[in-house]
Amino acid sequence: MRAFKEIQIGSVREWLPPPQCEVPSLSNRSFQLSLAFRVRNPKFEMAEEDPKPLNYISEVVLKKRKRNEAWALRKKEQFQRKNFQSIKKPEDFIHEYRNREVDLIRMKRRLKRKVPHANSNTLIIIRIQGKKDMHPMTRKVLYSFGLRKVFSAVFVKPSEGVMAKLQRVEPFVTYGYPNLKSIKELVYKKGLARMDNRKVPLTDNNIIEQELGKFGIVCLEDMVHQIYNAGPHFKEVVRFMWPFELNKPGEGLKGSKTLYKDGGDTGNREDLINALINKMN
Repeated sequence: MRAFKEIQIGSVREWLPPPQCEVPSLSNRSFQLSLAFRVRNPKFEMAEEDPKPLNYISEVVLKKRKRNEAWALRKKEQFQRKNFQSIKKPEDFIHEYRNREVDLIRMKRRLKRKVPHANSNTLIIIRIQGKKDMHPMTRKVLYSFGLRKVFSAVFVKPSEGVMAKLQRVEPFVTYGYPNLKSIKELVYKKGLARMDNRKVPLTDNNIIEQELGKFGIVCLEDMVHQIYNAGPHFKEVVRFMWPFELNKPGEGLKGSKTLYKDGGDTGNREDLINALINKMN
């Protein structure tokens, strides 16, 4: 083993290499400053012996960052796709205008037919078509029923005026005679109360009693029977609820504006509407 020579300067001990190695001279200015720094800063050696631990980021934070980055990327792609779709060509405007004019002509033809008769106390109307290919008059009729979105549904009491309106918007809706089971499942699963123009789930009978208690309606069962039997407070119950927002069925709709009796999707389905409700609920 090589021998080392021990020297002491001030209060610090230094081990110097053997004579054959180059020994820094005490007269060297930089060597003197280095020794002075070590003497005046006793924490210098502690810092060398006990280095600070490295900073690390927890796995939860890293996963959250990764999710946020993926979400931001998806939003960016959706925004770019939306901007691309929002740019219309002149022929798109011409196509939409012609569709609206054709819709108006067909609606006037349908009005010449005899108004159909409903064989039920209650009708359910489901909007299944129509975005930009309808005339403003058609849209106005749909809005009067409360059908502002595709796959929204409402209950109505059939009358000559209601059936005439349905005749106008026949290519965009389907309707029929709901049974007690379908009405009950819709109200229980999709029912939303209208409270100060807010959507409130019908999970508490106290809400119903507070709004409809003056009509003797205190629970969901009372609402269901009022709708099914077209009771004296049918209008109040229907106005109390928002239109039902149904799901797009996996099968059962072909995307055709032809009448259901002719092999299409629209128009009167009578009792067969319950099968469609079951798929969309």
